[in-house]
Amino acid sequence: MITRRVLCVLAVAGLLGMGSVARAADEKADGWVSLFNGKDMGRWKFRNPNAKKTWAVFADAKLQADNDKRLVGVGEGEAGKGAMVSGDDGKGSDILTEKSFGDCELHIEFMMPKGSNSGIYFAGLYEVQVFDSWGKADKDLKYGDAGGVYDHKAPSTNASKAPGEWQTFDIAFRAARFDAAGRKTVNARFVSVKLNGTEIQKDVEVLKPTTSNLGGPEKPEGPLMLQGDHGPVAFRNVRIKTIVSGQ
Repeated sequence: MITRRVLCVLAVAGLLGMGSVARAADEKADGWVSLFNGKDMGRWKFRNPNAKKTWAVFADAKLQADNDKRLVGVGEGEAGKGAMVSGDDGKGSDILTEKSFGDCELHIEFMMPKGSNSGIYFAGLYEVQVFDSWGKADKDLKYGDAGGVYDHKAPSTNASKAPGEWQTFDIAFRAARFDAAGRKTVNARFVSVKLNGTEIQKDVEVLKPTTSNLGGPEKPEGPLMLQGDHGPVAFRNVRIKTIVSGQ
């Protein structure tokens, strides 16, 4: 005999299950998965756990009123709307995803104060530079400027916005390939890098891991790492899509 209490438990379980399915569907619509929930950093690990206090979640970020080389957080983060902010001098810890990724597309938004420096590492090894390159002439761009593939290639044009503005990267990455014995057969490659809607890198082969990488040998998958020890930076709307492709 099913009692009223049992029916209530079953009903609640059903609703919870439906909520989980809905959340899963939302997160994986069109293959895209959110890596930051807007309210905490639960999906991220700290490369240097002793420096994790430099990161915090807020509703938004902006330039510090009396110092344009610093960022400050604004308000409290909430689901789907917050920003991860590395404040003070930004000389804290890199952060990396709990999960590993190979071939993928990434959408990420960032904000920097004047003169700051960060980076986005695919598989923890290959960096697309995040840098305050506002106002720099195209002819003077180096691989250390915004959108540069570090150690390899400068961006083709300067699509940077001013410090204190939110900016967007859309990046397609193809991981290195390895044979059955673990020997690398094909180098990693940035298929496309778009900064604020402008394609600034196309089909760039990455011969080896770039400077300040996570360490260890090259591999077909690795975590996404965001640099947090070179200067203040904020990130939001971090979404990734795994690409299933052949060799």
